[in-house]
Amino acid sequence: MDAWVWIVVVLVAIVIVAAVPLIAGQQRTRRLRERFGPEYSRTVKEYGGEQRAAPILSAREKRVEALNIHPLAQGEATRFANSWRSVQAQFVDDPSGAIVQADLLVNEVMQARGYPIGDFEQRAADVSVNHPRVVQNYRAAHDIALRRGRGEANTEDLRQAMVYYRDLFDELLETEPITAQEPQPVEVRR
Repeated sequence: MDAWVWIVVVLVAIVIVAAVPLIAGQQRTRRLRERFGPEYSRTVKEYGGEQRAAPILSAREKRVEALNIHPLAQGEATRFANSWRSVQAQFVDDPSGAIVQADLLVNEVMQARGYPIGDFEQRAADVSVNHPRVVQNYRAAHDIALRRGRGEANTEDLRQAMVYYRDLFDELLETEPITAQEPQPVEVRR
């Protein structure tokens, strides 16, 4: 074979070998972006780029996979749902106290499901793996709760925090939000 053929073969091989990690990285980025949604963008911004964020998000996935996350037993879910209704009812007379109780109840449900209850950032990171749609709201609710503790949150802020906590609570309970149903037409037979 001529030398130029060998050169072309070697160059093609080098291009292929160089392209494999690039393609694999793009696939990993796409998978992480799809899995984490808005949390992916937040993490990229926080860590200064996709190259730094990808290992962080992958490590979150591995950490949560190693945990014993499990659904609640029906009785547990019912008990927690009843507790949530009490917390929501408390909001009318004591919005500030209801936010404290909502935060505690969300933590209790997380713990019952098998999530470790460490510091907030670790909890949010763990939740982001299985519940990426609501983790932003969880962070916002926590921020409002902190501002409430400093006397910087108004009633509308507290109402919004309650909505955010409820979103996460519903996902952790694995229930659908309760919505009013349209009355179904009744068929009359003659």
